[in-house]
Parts: sequence; C-alpha cells; structure tokens
Amino acid sequence: MSERTATLPVGVVLRKQPGVTRWAKWVWRVVGVLPGAGPAEWREMRREGEAVEYHAATCELEVHRAETEAYLVALSNDPPSCYVVLRENEDPDAKHEVEVFLVTANAYEAQDYLDSGEEIVEAVPMPPTLIGWLSDFVARHHKEEEFYKRKRDKVKTDRIDDGKGDARIRQTADVYRSPAGMRVGAKKPEKLH
Repeated sequence: MSERTATLPVGVVLRKQPGVTRWAKWVWRVVGVLPGAGPAEWREMRREGEAVEYHAATCELEVHRAETEAYLVALSNDPPSCYVVLRENEDPDAKHEVEVFLVTANAYEAQDYLDSGEEIVEAVPMPPTLIGWLSDFVARHHKEEEFYKRKRDKVKTDRIDDGKGDARIRQTADVYRSPAGMRVGAKKPEKLH
C-alpha cells in the first residue's frame, strides 16, 4: 500500500431470479460484497428453487487520498454503502447476461455511472471489516477544504454603452442596438438598403 492509494480485493455476490414480466426473463441483483475474497468467476454459492446466488467476480477496490470526501459520503449513508457497477455482457456466447465492471466506495463516481444510463449501479451495504478499512484510510488522509468566497470584480456596471457594436465594422445602424434605443419618441433607426 502506498501513501496515496490503497487496494482491497472485494468479491461481488449476485442473485439471479426469474423476472416478473414477460419482457425480463431474469432479474439480477447485487446482494453483497466479500472484502478480502479470493479470485472467483461465477462460483455458485446458494440455490433456492430457480433463484441462484453467485460469487460472480472479485474486483480490486482502489481508494485514493484525493477522494476522501466522496468516501465520507458513502460512509455517512444509512447503512454505509459501496457501489457495484454492472454492465450487460456484449459476448453472445456468455453464460450470463451481466458482468461485474467495477466496485467503488466513491459515491461521486457511482453517480457518474448512474448519470450515463449505460450501466446498472447498485448500492450495497458495507460489511463491518470494509467500514473499518475505509474509515481508517479516510482518517489518515482526509483534509477539510477551507471555504473560499469568491469576490466580484470591481467592474462598473452603471456605464451606458447604448448602441455600440463592433467598432471595427462600419455601418449606418448597429445590428446589436439595445432595446433602450427603441423607446416611444426615440429616433427610429435608419433602414439599410
């Protein structure tokens, strides 16, 4: 583990069960994560009728010291959550319709994947060992950012530049004339022929 990042292998447990509509034959749900899990590829863990739970994959959960604010958001959820990103499997010969793409504890990164609409993102409660590991990392690296109020530029906004356009272009009337010049009783602009 370097000072800037830390990694932890995390297994992802997926549950496959029959769909409730004719359009979705199967429904996939992330039901848990296994911190410190060994390598696995679709190892069946439990079967209840047609519902099956798999240790689908083990991914590296990588945390960076610059993203501790996002980890605090994940830890402050009720319950504290990590996020699993699933993608539809593009391979027509694949046994399963989905694949595990990413495991993250960064709430902002998970939101980015949600915004794209291309992936399935599920929040999963963190086990106590993962909460302790992530809390320890955040405690060592988090620095509160000081609020900085931006000051306005000292630009005078009360000056009136009525009817000025681009000074480099000669014309009899300004194409960018402001509506103030069109008041009742004001001189009408000249027509261009």
